[in-house]
Amino acid sequence: MAVRATSLLLLMMLCTSTSTIEATEEADEEAALLDFRAAAVSGGGNGGSLPSWNGSSAGGFCSWEGVTCGARHRRVVAITLPSQGLTGVLSPAIGNLSFLRTLNLSSNSFTGDIPASLGRLRRLRALDLSHNAFSDPWMCTIPPGLGSILGLRFLALAYNNLSGKPPISLYNLSSLEILQIQGNMLLGDIPADIGSRFPRMRILCFDRNQFTGFIPASISNLTALEALYLEDNRLSGYVPRTLGRLGALQNLYLHYNMLEADNREGWEFINSLSNCSQLQELQINRNPGFTGNRPSSIVNLSRTLQVLWLSDTGITGNIPSAIGNLVNLEFFIAANTSLSGVVPNSIGKMGNLVQLGLYNTRLSGPIPSVIGNLSKLTKLFAYNTNLEGAIPASLGKLKNLEAIDLSRNLLNNSIPRDILKLPLLSDFLELSYNSLSGPLPSEVGSLQNLNQLFLSGNQLSGEIPDSIGKCTVLENLWLDDNSFTGSIPQTLKNVKGLNQLNLSMNKLSGTIPDGIGNIQRLQQLDLAHNNFSGPIPTILQNLTLLTKLDLSFNNFQGEVPKEGIFRNLADFSITGNDQLCGGIPQLHLATCHVNSVKKKRNERSKYLIIDLATSAALLFLAFIIALIKLIYKKLRQKQNRLSLPPMIEEQYGRVSYRALANGTNGFSEGNLLGKGSFGAVYTCTFQDEGIIAAVKVFNLEQSGSSRSFVAECEALRRVRHRCLLKIITCCSSINQQGQEFKALVFELMPNGSLNAWLHPEPGMPTMSNTLSLAQRLDIAVDILDALDYLHNHCQPPIVHCDLKPSNILLAEDLSARVGDFGISRILREHASATLQNSNSTIRIRGTIGYVAPEYGEGASASTLGDVYSLGILLLEMFTGQSPIDDMFRGSLDLHKFSDDALPERIWEIADTTMWLHMDTNDRTARSKIEKCLISVIALGISCSKKQPRERTPIHDAVIEMHAIRDSYLQFARSLVAEHGGSSNNSAAIYSKNN
Repeated sequence: MAVRATSLLLLMMLCTSTSTIEATEEADEEAALLDFRAAAVSGGGNGGSLPSWNGSSAGGFCSWEGVTCGARHRRVVAITLPSQGLTGVLSPAIGNLSFLRTLNLSSNSFTGDIPASLGRLRRLRALDLSHNAFSDPWMCTIPPGLGSILGLRFLALAYNNLSGKPPISLYNLSSLEILQIQGNMLLGDIPADIGSRFPRMRILCFDRNQFTGFIPASISNLTALEALYLEDNRLSGYVPRTLGRLGALQNLYLHYNMLEADNREGWEFINSLSNCSQLQELQINRNPGFTGNRPSSIVNLSRTLQVLWLSDTGITGNIPSAIGNLVNLEFFIAANTSLSGVVPNSIGKMGNLVQLGLYNTRLSGPIPSVIGNLSKLTKLFAYNTNLEGAIPASLGKLKNLEAIDLSRNLLNNSIPRDILKLPLLSDFLELSYNSLSGPLPSEVGSLQNLNQLFLSGNQLSGEIPDSIGKCTVLENLWLDDNSFTGSIPQTLKNVKGLNQLNLSMNKLSGTIPDGIGNIQRLQQLDLAHNNFSGPIPTILQNLTLLTKLDLSFNNFQGEVPKEGIFRNLADFSITGNDQLCGGIPQLHLATCHVNSVKKKRNERSKYLIIDLATSAALLFLAFIIALIKLIYKKLRQKQNRLSLPPMIEEQYGRVSYRALANGTNGFSEGNLLGKGSFGAVYTCTFQDEGIIAAVKVFNLEQSGSSRSFVAECEALRRVRHRCLLKIITCCSSINQQGQEFKALVFELMPNGSLNAWLHPEPGMPTMSNTLSLAQRLDIAVDILDALDYLHNHCQPPIVHCDLKPSNILLAEDLSARVGDFGISRILREHASATLQNSNSTIRIRGTIGYVAPEYGEGASASTLGDVYSLGILLLEMFTGQSPIDDMFRGSLDLHKFSDDALPERIWEIADTTMWLHMDTNDRTARSKIEKCLISVIALGISCSKKQPRERTPIHDAVIEMHAIRDSYLQFARSLVAEHGGSSNNSAAIYSKNN
């Protein structure tokens, strides 16, 4: 009995001890959870978070929101709190929850470090801290202790602010099946032996970081891998040719890197991927190092392939005729490449295509009619190529189409009526800058879901159909630069949501219907260069959102309104309407006369006096007419030798010498803007038209200046582009001294030249006299777009020959215009005789520091000569160093200075005035800025190579520059969105135009 009693006593003591231990452990876990809650809401973002987390809950902490306890014990095994609005920091006390198997805090707003105490959670199997703002002030990134959780299968740290190199211990997690560390600022190489580290890995996400080096060949040993995401890093070299071993691979993302391949080596990985029978997505775009003929084996990829993205690479060749083998392809994007040849008919077999992108290529020939078989197609983008012939009517079969862009091609014939009946066409229909002719079909009224219609720059004629008023959701309507006649349809008043209406450069007439004034959302209205007449409707004053109004070069009469948009001279233009009066004082128009009928009623008694005066006036007028005829005859004899080439006279007309002299105060020093090789530029105010312009007066005593005048007229009459300086009119006459006088009148650029902004007058640079990085990127894009237009989209092409900062003018919004075509050359044999004669004796030259080296050796003008100047200009824009600075002596020039600094010393050569506009201590911004600078300086270097054949063609340079700018803007937008526009830094880095 004694023994039995003793055993019972010991058992009771043991149970009591166990209960005590369990109670203590439960108390510890509750304390850890409360510590977690206190830290998680300390940021004040959502103080009401986790209301159930308190000691008074009936079921204890196991009943708290997001908390799961084990079935056999009251120990926390899971915390699942995604998207709860939690702020503050992650408490280290979380490491006390020793039974924790799942921790999911994704999509909250945690900041600070990832606590090292997580390394104590040896039972943890899934850790998801993605989409927060975790950072690492001491560059220790990811806690090395995480590498000791050997049973971890799922680790997600994506989209935080982590930087530095991942700890080597991370690669010890041999049980990992999913690793997501994308969207941070991690750097370093991917370990060469990664293929032996993760035998169970299914999804590996290293994308959107700053990893460098090669893609390890051993990655092909991860035979369970289903998805490999390496995009948007700085990886280089060749892609491993053994990727075909990844038999389970479904998604392979390699885009936005610096990977390489050419006709000699590098494309073997495509051949290998044909062994990946489950491959669904392949993206290799945005790798400019991918060059040479596209691999023929691309048509051997798995028929399971749904996404194939080849854009923004240097690949050449044609689209293979067997592309139709990829019958399940949904996205085929081969844009911004040098692909050529025709679009093969086999594309009609790809009946699952949803998006087809072939824009900015060298494809030619007709659009195959079999494209009408792509019944699932929603977006068709094939702009800026050399496609020709008629738009196939079979496009009307594509009932799922939402957007079409076939602009800037060689398409002709009429617009097929069936296209205008597509029921889901809603985003935009863009057919601008082709050779389409005939009327705009009345079926356009069927586009009742369309937001944007662009038909600019064609040969469309006839009247604008009234049915356009049925397109009630249109936001942008651009019909400019055609041959439309008749009047503006009254039905446009029904398009209440219209933001932009451009009908300029047509043959429209009549008056502006009052209904236009009822379109309250209208922001831009351009009716310039038509034959409109009548008064300017005062109802236009009521358009409170209107920011641009161009009524220039019409036949409007009467009083100019003074309210609304008419208050600010910079917002509207009425140039070229000689019968207008009144308006704001800055217009300097004549005062409007009192109504003549009313005046007669009040002055009938004076008729006799008027009759007598009239008789005398007629006699005097006869005398004056005779005198004028005599003077005119003499002047005409003298001016015969001053006449303009007929085509220039027809396009621009003339302005008188007197008007220019009056407008420039006698060409006074006070109106002088600057001087150049062939003359001087003045500000000029045309009081009758109420505009201020820039007048370039040629110094005809300077040899070659007359030829320069004709050359510039010839070049500018052939071009029409938003990034080229617009010529308004010209003057070829005699001055007051009877000497020959020639001048050109341009739109005034209120912000002067780019040179003045890059090299301001001595003194302290400020935000008001310097340019931000975003502004420079936008200006660079404008310059490249202009040059690409001159070289590739003008017939015949034009070589500028003198690209430099002083010839880049900046508009009010700091957008760029390329000007000064005084020594430009028009290529090809069929350039006009006038031009050939005018240029034949102008020695091709540029400006020291910018002129291509081969010109000094007697080489002819070429587009690659302009590319050299462009490269030097880009380097100057982002380093702030002029190529003729005293520091460049001997073998050191701006090209070598920049090349020697890449990439490690990029911050040393960057123009420091850019940092006045932003805080470069922000690590997120600093990393993106560095990447942007390296890319744009590298582009400048590649364009300014000494050997012409080594320079990047302008077509490719434009693609790269847009990519650099757009990538930076995408980051800027995200930063603005993140800070709600409140951050000074986010606002400063954001582009002025977006």
